[in-house]
Amino acid sequence: MNMTTFDLNLLRVLDALLRERNVSRAAERLSLSQPAVSNALNRLRELLDDPLLVRVGRAMQPTPRALELEAPIRDALQRIGQSLAGGDTFDPARSRQRFTLALTDYVEALCMPHLLESLGSAAPGMGLSIQHLTPTLPADALDKGNLDLVLGRFEELPARFQRRPWASETLRLLARRGHPQVDGGIDLPTFLGQRHLWVSGGQTKGMVDQWLASQGLKRQIAYTTPNYLQAAHLVATTDLLTVLPTRLAAYFARLLPLQVLELPFDVGQFHLELVYLAQRERDTALQWLVERIVESAPE
Repeated sequence: MNMTTFDLNLLRVLDALLRERNVSRAAERLSLSQPAVSNALNRLRELLDDPLLVRVGRAMQPTPRALELEAPIRDALQRIGQSLAGGDTFDPARSRQRFTLALTDYVEALCMPHLLESLGSAAPGMGLSIQHLTPTLPADALDKGNLDLVLGRFEELPARFQRRPWASETLRLLARRGHPQVDGGIDLPTFLGQRHLWVSGGQTKGMVDQWLASQGLKRQIAYTTPNYLQAAHLVATTDLLTVLPTRLAAYFARLLPLQVLELPFDVGQFHLELVYLAQRERDTALQWLVERIVESAPE
């Protein structure tokens, strides 16, 4: 293949196709017509002597050759873009960029009021799109550019990701006011004797159940939900107990007839972190947003 005659715009098309795995969505991402993207894909297939994407059922799957090219092409395009923009100073007041973040509804409630106020005054044209965060890091979505930032609790991370501390949190017990077994305090036997509601993000065990298991103990989980707001309303109207992050428990106790209690054991703190691709450290717009998110952390 002669690189002197190779149309570099074809790399943008291949990058979009590998991100979207769909010709129509790739065309929309590139602001091109669907026939134009299809023609570009055919040219790429001829030049690279590989199908690149093949239809499997209703989806398009990349070939091994396409997967081999995916990361180098994406990195090259990002470097070209950063180099061309190197002389420009990012102006948040004029930005019309949209960023996609993944986080839980709990973190969204903590972060967004302050962050949106900050963006409203400093970057009124900047947009945010929120996706629900699962227990595991959505590494593939970050790699493909479908996510820009993730804010949550993680253990080990691959070296290609950068992490920024955001906030530390503890846990508290939430019960309805007037609960017959809970009045201002609770001991471990009473805790174990009650029926519990667990807010699960999809993981098999949370911090409380891990601690109990380490002591050879187990509580009765009567109800599981992924939604913190639903959990608070159910606890306020039943005798179920739930364990929530301290700030969130205090917030719900101001809105609903709930009491916040110390746990009868210590499970320690957990830490929330902001995660993004390390190669985007030179992305001035993203780094500006990262700093605003760090500033939005609760005290």
